[in-house]
Amino acid sequence: MILKDKTVIITGGSEGVGAAAARLFADAGANLMLVARNKKNLDVIAAELRLKTRVKIFPMDVTDAEAGVDVFKKTAFEFGSVDILVNNAGYHKRGNVEDVSASELGRMIDVNLKAPIILSRIALPYLRKAGGGAIINVGSLAGRAAIPGSVCYAASKAGLRSFTYGLGVEVADSKIKLAVVSPGPIDTGFIMADIDATSDLTFSQPISTADEVAQAILDLCSNNLREQSMPRISGLLTMLLYIFPWLGTAVRPMLERKGAAVKAKIKAERRRREAEQK
Repeated sequence: MILKDKTVIITGGSEGVGAAAARLFADAGANLMLVARNKKNLDVIAAELRLKTRVKIFPMDVTDAEAGVDVFKKTAFEFGSVDILVNNAGYHKRGNVEDVSASELGRMIDVNLKAPIILSRIALPYLRKAGGGAIINVGSLAGRAAIPGSVCYAASKAGLRSFTYGLGVEVADSKIKLAVVSPGPIDTGFIMADIDATSDLTFSQPISTADEVAQAILDLCSNNLREQSMPRISGLLTMLLYIFPWLGTAVRPMLERKGAAVKAKIKAERRRREAEQK
């Protein structure tokens, strides 16, 4: 897909993977509607990218279905069409299920699964009117192999992955591309700001950058893949754990030891940098 002059809606577009994707889409000449709850952060990234392309912002909570309708109406009004939806906004409250409140468990499902489903439903008529387009969902390798302490998050991402594949079948008669990027740990505040609460198992896998995940999002708009797992070695591992659940029990202690060592190294490096800045 040629992205120049296409219109892209990105949820969670103010920071992390969403902001990285916005920069790449802007470099490709796409129009941008950036969605997030924090207007201040949206203003910052929008001011940066308006030097390259047309950018509008829409502060909203993605769980607000009525606001979801409005953002598509505004996008179509401002730019004339909607061509791509990137469902990137995510929420994670770490902890064992019995230690996390019911409202927090529900919010993970609402943000990570319910919102992308509803926004995709709203997007479809706009994409059909545009003659095709893409819906790219940001999933997680956790959706392929659940991690203790993140099982509700993993369930929401597993559901998002299933929804992506299923909706792809439903719209197979159109030129609408459905795809999901499933990354492992990413070097953003999503896990790094909560590193102590993040499981050692998570850090046993290679860590991707926000730019690498953003590039995968752009690539999925045009290639023939339905899913991009990253890194590839982690995608293979989670596939094996999904097919052979007993394997997870066997290798978990080894992976946890490896992850604990990586986490300790990251924290030590962080302390070193902080000491140098004093």
